[in-house]
Amino acid sequence: MTEKFERHRQAWTTDEIQKLHLLATKGMSLKAISKAMTRSEESVQARAKVDKLKISKMR
Repeated sequence: MTEKFERHRQAWTTDEIQKLHLLATKGMSLKAISKAMTRSEESVQARAKVDKLKISKMR
C-alpha cells in the first residue's frame, strides 16, 4: 500500500529545508524523513541531492 501525499509539486519552504537538514544530520532514513515531512521519498531525495546532503540507508 502506498501512502497518498496531498502536497504534490509544492515548493519547499525554508522551514522544511532546515528540518530536512536537521533530520539528515541526525542519521534518519529516507523513509522516516519522508513520513515525518509528509513528502514523497522521491521529493526528499531530490531536495537532498540539490542541497548535497547524505541520507543514511536503512540496515
